Amino acid sequence: MKNRKYLFGLLSTILSVGFLFGCNDKKDEAEPDSTEEPSEQKVENNGINSSPRNVGYEADKDWNNQKEVDADTPDLKGGPEHLVREPHPLSLADLRKKYSHTFLLNGDRAKREVALTFDDGPDDKFTPQVLDALKKAGVKATFCVVGNRVKAHPDILKRMIKEGHAIANHSYSHPNFPKLKIEEFRNEIVNTDHIIHKVSGYNTSIVRPPYGSINEEEIKWLAHKNKKIVNWDVDSLDWKGLSAEQVSTNILAQVKPGSIILQHSAGGEGEDLSGSVKALPEIINKLKGDGVKFVTIPHMLGIPVNK
Repeated sequence: MKNRKYLFGLLSTILSVGFLFGCNDKKDEAEPDSTEEPSEQKVENNGINSSPRNVGYEADKDWNNQKEVDADTPDLKGGPEHLVREPHPLSLADLRKKYSHTFLLNGDRAKREVALTFDDGPDDKFTPQVLDALKKAGVKATFCVVGNRVKAHPDILKRMIKEGHAIANHSYSHPNFPKLKIEEFRNEIVNTDHIIHKVSGYNTSIVRPPYGSINEEEIKWLAHKNKKIVNWDVDSLDWKGLSAEQVSTNILAQVKPGSIILQHSAGGEGEDLSGSVKALPEIINKLKGDGVKFVTIPHMLGIPVNK
């Protein structure tokens, strides 16, 4: 009996102690300790918003490890991916292929016709001589004119048009187009169009880039303006001051049906184009004798002319 009383008393004591500890636990949940970290810090410690300092440390540690790996890894022989695969400007050949409806070098190879073209005029020395030779032969050509030279010799431009020749825009000041900012390039084209129209009432949609050089952004702008870029497939090299025989040989050796022939009706300081002028009768007579017809660029390429 004594033992039973003893056990009963011990059990009561244990239950009382457990009840007290349970109450203390609930009290702790209801009343947080004043020394506990703010809720923002708790979120950070839970990993939702890690400490910037710790992130930086981990990043630095990873970077240092990466550098150690790189030091022991053979380099890429062809170069880093971001350098090798960086886009590069297209070559003129690539641009002609990509913009084949806008950038042209020749006409229809099935037609026995060619186009004489003369760059860099007008001047008051060689351009009148070229016009005289063409008039005598009864041939129409295309003159690719420079805007500031048209301003200097407006009457010669008027003569070109009066005698049935076609006109192309060859820029205002004859710069190398790819070296210009796009705004400068546009001004070269727009100003020359304006001068040509103001002097003669002629509107041209043909552009010949100085030196035959142009970039993709400029081609896109011209295409948007419904203009055609027309270079050549036969170069007389007359700008080298060649003799009439040399100019004639250069042209006749390369010409074929649909060819666009490059000559000059004016040049830079000190350039002698007399050989090119003297070569014209032989070139014209030889090709006419072979049944070749001389046409203007608009005629060859089906480009409307608005006068």
